[in-house]
Amino acid sequence: MVHRNAPLTPTGRLRLARCVVEEGWPLRRAAERFQVSHTTAQRWANRYRQHGQAGMVDRSSRPHRQPRPTHPDPA
Repeated sequence: MVHRNAPLTPTGRLRLARCVVEEGWPLRRAAERFQVSHTTAQRWANRYRQHGQAGMVDRSSRPHRQPRPTHPDPA
């Protein structure tokens, strides 16, 4: 399932990342072409460098930790 606010599918992310990493496109040009922010394009390019195609899949938005967990009721 694709998140309704996701600008690109994993396939689109892969295309963007390959343009930057393999074809040498500047990040800003790729971001403009795929209509995402420069920061987002950089994140996907870095994930592609680190994990390859497997890094383009959707990730959970669930927090990794809870800084202020609620304490159990002492009653």
